[in-house]
Amino acid sequence: MKLEALAPRTGQRAGSGEWMRQARASGSVVPAFNIPYLPMVEPVVAALRDAQCRGFLAVARLELVKFEAKSMRAVKEEYERFKDERFTRLHMDHVPVLDEDGIWIDYEGEIREALELGYDSVMVDGSRLPLEDNIRATRRIVELAGARGIPVESELGAVLGHSDGPLPSYEELFAGGVGFTDPADAERFVKETGTDWLSVAAGSIHGAVSAARRDEAKVPARLDIPRLASISQRTGVPLVLHGGSGIPKAMILESVRHGIAKINIGTAIRQPYERAAGPVAAAQAVYDAVRTVLRHDLDLSGRSNPNFTAPL
Repeated sequence: MKLEALAPRTGQRAGSGEWMRQARASGSVVPAFNIPYLPMVEPVVAALRDAQCRGFLAVARLELVKFEAKSMRAVKEEYERFKDERFTRLHMDHVPVLDEDGIWIDYEGEIREALELGYDSVMVDGSRLPLEDNIRATRRIVELAGARGIPVESELGAVLGHSDGPLPSYEELFAGGVGFTDPADAERFVKETGTDWLSVAAGSIHGAVSAARRDEAKVPARLDIPRLASISQRTGVPLVLHGGSGIPKAMILESVRHGIAKINIGTAIRQPYERAAGPVAAAQAVYDAVRTVLRHDLDLSGRSNPNFTAPL
């Protein structure tokens, strides 16, 4: 695909769904940077703009309740101050039906709030539910968001790491495919829900979010590439990789060649922010971390990358 084809026509604003379809078709990826602290918004936008790279700013429900993102409205207002719609979109990440602490959430009400605030895409996470219940909950959100023309991300499989309890050894987890997405289930799930994007589990790990563990280094992870290829072929939708920080570059790029069109980055930018001394240093640390991810981890920087979008 020619780079020019990735740019919206004059006077049009390509939506999040179009970005993802184009990324999948061109074998590229749109990174999503999670925002647990409001001051991270400005340097993430600046880094994407300076790199001439499309990307999402994303906030998950747990970042509202366990960190300092405050509220969906606060994130939206901060985003409106600094956004650059040539390069940025705002995504409501991980609204769980059943959360990491085993608490049932008013997921429909919270996603409705995000839609009313004007988020560009939303995610319902029914991955802790039995398959039938996950399908039912996801289909409801697809109906709700689809009425507004907003794409929906959903999750099938279990990307571990958010709960406070100890994980099994990573080698045990990977060898046994613990929580990995089943390709046949994924095919059925996409057909019956109409979800726009599917977050899958194939070896990645979320960064810890408990106060006692959030500054720990992430477990080095890898990906089951044949599984990703099968899921991509059977579903035909853009796939999403959560827990993208810390996976070897070669494996990340291979996953993009096999269907991953969006990759979530959290730990790699959150920890530099938390370790910085003062707000100026923290903003610079986030900016530098984003540029490093784009340039060195994802090969996304400047006009030579297939993610590039020409100015509107």
